[in-house]
Amino acid sequence: MNNAYSQAEVEPWGNITGIRKHGQLFDFESSIKVVIGNRTISTGKERQRPHYKRNGDEQLVTTNIDSLFFKETVKDIGTGKIKVTLNLNAHADARSGDVFFCITLHGDDYTPGRLRLSGVKDSLKNYNGIGRSYGDTAKGFEINSSARSFKIKFDEPAYIKYRTDTSHGRNDLQLYVALKLNGISKGDTIQKVFTVKASGYIDKIPANLVINTTKPGRAFDGLGGNFRLQNPKADPQVIDYCLQNLRVAYGRVEMPWRFWQPKMDVDPIATADSGKLALPVKKAMEMAHRLDSMGIPLILSAWFPPNWAIEGKPNFRPVNGVWGNPLNKDNMDAIYKSIADYILYLKNKYGIEVKLFSFNESDLGINVRITPQQHDGFIKGCGAYFAAHGLTTKMLLGDNSDATTYRFIYPAMDDPDAKPYIGAISFHSWRGWDTEVLKKWAYAATKLNVPLLVGEGSIDAAAWNYPDIFQEQTYALEEINLFTRLLAICQPESILQWQLTSDYSPLIGGGIFGNNEPLHPGQRFWNLKQLSITPKGLFAMPISCDKSNITCAALGDNDKKVYAVHVVNNGAKRKVTLAGLPSGVKQFQVYTTSKAVSMKAGSVINVKDGMAKFKLPATSYVTLISQ
Repeated sequence: MNNAYSQAEVEPWGNITGIRKHGQLFDFESSIKVVIGNRTISTGKERQRPHYKRNGDEQLVTTNIDSLFFKETVKDIGTGKIKVTLNLNAHADARSGDVFFCITLHGDDYTPGRLRLSGVKDSLKNYNGIGRSYGDTAKGFEINSSARSFKIKFDEPAYIKYRTDTSHGRNDLQLYVALKLNGISKGDTIQKVFTVKASGYIDKIPANLVINTTKPGRAFDGLGGNFRLQNPKADPQVIDYCLQNLRVAYGRVEMPWRFWQPKMDVDPIATADSGKLALPVKKAMEMAHRLDSMGIPLILSAWFPPNWAIEGKPNFRPVNGVWGNPLNKDNMDAIYKSIADYILYLKNKYGIEVKLFSFNESDLGINVRITPQQHDGFIKGCGAYFAAHGLTTKMLLGDNSDATTYRFIYPAMDDPDAKPYIGAISFHSWRGWDTEVLKKWAYAATKLNVPLLVGEGSIDAAAWNYPDIFQEQTYALEEINLFTRLLAICQPESILQWQLTSDYSPLIGGGIFGNNEPLHPGQRFWNLKQLSITPKGLFAMPISCDKSNITCAALGDNDKKVYAVHVVNNGAKRKVTLAGLPSGVKQFQVYTTSKAVSMKAGSVINVKDGMAKFKLPATSYVTLISQ
């Protein structure tokens, strides 16, 4: 457990985002930058195809920028101290290229401050944080303020330059350490070693939370899950474990459309009745039946369409940057019938009433691609077909790839003729976490008076490329932090984890991702389980906190006097006072998940004068449920 604890926070693409000390993150961000002429390419999320691995107290990342390949090793070597080893290998020439290890510091943390360049005459300088730029050869760099200290030492002198970035309202200090200047030749190999130390004031001041129970919002039914089957060997064990150990409030399953009706002129129901149901369809239907038999409402989503239903050759990968295929507008009636037949077969064969239907991420084209206006038209056309054929299934508005593409839902949202067929709104949480963006989805649900769902809940759509990151505290904490923000800002009916199968598995081992340990829950699973114990049907309630590194969400039912509060601490341990509780609340049971404990039930805390006091461990997820 100690070896697995991450002091340096390293993204799987190699950028170091800070060093934790006693739980507090002293944040900065490193990157590798290649500058060729006026073109700068940096390591970053979804920019390369990196590989990530942990080895005890070391985190290793391998990646490349064009023909320049990197291996980065980040090792914890003491309290607040790490060693960074960079190995570079050039596979081609870049005659005018310069390569830098870049570190960005928040200027507000170090202004006013003092700069020092090791081994440089007159190196002690006042730093006012605005408009400064300087370059020299040095053995290291250090900056100190009243609250923070950052120091980097080089294994050998290197040219460095620092500047302040004031663009877009920022006040950031950027430090560029040269790894290779004046061109790169094929076969060049470089190794650089840096020692980085970060420290400063540890904020342990007690925090104050205030709940407002007089303004209940939308109901939260609970944690949901995606059950799209992709790995016949590894999926069953994860699905079984999750369904046996989590309260799953919502399920999303696949309609394997291209296997259901490969040819337009062949009746898929007749094919199924004759015993020729394709295996992927049979398995998907059985998955839907299993969830339905547990009383779990279902979203049915289609990924890959049959060839007759689309225009052009199927695009399973982007073509000239464009994903997916448009629907064949000449075959729309056949498309409606094909989808309705699938739902009718589920109803007649398995007794399933599908609640909602969607095309997965059709704003992006994974794998049907339609325009916002076509989305509006499809909702009306297919929704009317469902209703005319006795189906209660409604259409899911959106089911967008990200929160950022909210304009995709506007034509249907503003179309009164589409409203009768819309059963809920959905977006996926891979990108677009700004509060103002998330509020737009909450507003849409309020305007239409339908539930909001987070159809795919998680934080990194490329994480399947580097699955070792799933075991890191960094990933687990960021994921549950986002879920808590979604609860507070969006007030969803459910957040559906992507996935409760072996794909993005919240479990460890079982041969998944090459890990042959016995299957067991990781920190991410315990976070999900702790969220899943929220009593069903509680209403979102406003809650505030006076600490920026604490995220919280509150839910309650004033009639039943039942309340749940979720708190994510992104910093050091501290005491907390929760105020604003109604007189009927007498006690709370506290549960805590962190790297050290797994949904540990603590002592029951008493409520006095509408206030409850408890302790918040460092880098933890804490849930309070009223007794």
